Amino acid sequence: MNRASDLTALEHRYGAHNYHPLPVVLAEGEGAWVTDTEGNRYLDWLAAYSAVNFGHRHPRLVAAAKAQLDRLTLASRAFHTDALGPFLSGLAELCGKEAVLPMNTGAEAVETAIKAARKWGYTRKGVAAGKARIVVFDGNFHGRTTTIVGFSSDPDAREGFGPFDGGFDSVPYGDIDALRAAIGPDTVAVLIEPVQGEAGVVVPPGGYLRAVREACDQSGVLLIADEIQSGLARTGRTFACDREAVVPDVYLLGKALGGGIVPVSAVVADREVMDVFTPGTHGSTFGGNPLAAAVGTEVVAMLATGEWQRRAAELGEHLEAALARLEGVDAVRVCGLWAGVDLADDGPTAREVCERAARLGLLCKETQRRTVRIAPPLVIEPAEIDRGIAILARAIAGS
Repeated sequence: MNRASDLTALEHRYGAHNYHPLPVVLAEGEGAWVTDTEGNRYLDWLAAYSAVNFGHRHPRLVAAAKAQLDRLTLASRAFHTDALGPFLSGLAELCGKEAVLPMNTGAEAVETAIKAARKWGYTRKGVAAGKARIVVFDGNFHGRTTTIVGFSSDPDAREGFGPFDGGFDSVPYGDIDALRAAIGPDTVAVLIEPVQGEAGVVVPPGGYLRAVREACDQSGVLLIADEIQSGLARTGRTFACDREAVVPDVYLLGKALGGGIVPVSAVVADREVMDVFTPGTHGSTFGGNPLAAAVGTEVVAMLATGEWQRRAAELGEHLEAALARLEGVDAVRVCGLWAGVDLADDGPTAREVCERAARLGLLCKETQRRTVRIAPPLVIEPAEIDRGIAILARAIAGS
């Protein structure tokens, strides 16, 4: 197979901006690697994006899925199964919260949190009907539903999809004074990514998350942390909020929660927030299905030991040191096993670099045109990090 010609064929078929830099459909994967239908192997540094934090086909997660497949995979919404209880209780304990509402995708979790925050504002805070507002941040990425793209600052996400829902106020990320000024009497929540992933792994200034927490407490509004990309050991902590010892009112989780086996997401909060949902007011056909619950239970059990958080932190230091040696780079931001690499203005675009890297056997993702986003699976070894950096250096240099 000629990787370059195959990429050209995909671009012709689907359009240059409608596919990710994978030459062919992946046939199988294991550890930090994936293998295509022609037998070519790729080092996968798309793991946060594709939800495979623990590596492809991790044996514990595969075993949990197979065991559940022999029993029951879907159930009528009129019934709970014995797989659901352990998942909910385990995740609640991991988060230090009282209630979990399982869903399927990250966007679905965000939409659920928006509904919960609004109803909490009406029933608990006393906001007048139809007046609830939520503060969000420039550069955010919370999903692609019409409600969510309506408060995105990315024109590509918004254009052609209006009219949009109202009730959102966007402020600059990292500017605490702007946040305080935006919170008014009708504000019910602040929705924040503790680290902005799609913006290029943007880490807020030190102390910022604590200041956001204090602003919410002072104004009596909910703090909703979208940890769908940043959570579950990616940043070297269970949650990115843990980096500043901040506990939000609501956690939004997804991606790695399914272990790369099944799609699963969750909204996690205390009863005071979650109990605004009463029978018939919200639901999900497949949310909490037995297969997802079984895999999610095993993911939570793996995280409960702290092993993966420590591993991400330690390997993140190795990754940061390796990235510091790259040429043709303006800036590097590293947060655990997650990094944004800003390319020099006089060099190739991030998309060009990612396409070159794919042809050389490394999968990574472009974002914001000049930033390459790196998210290795947590099972990666130091030698594999070094190998990936060598490939990335070649891709940047154009060799």
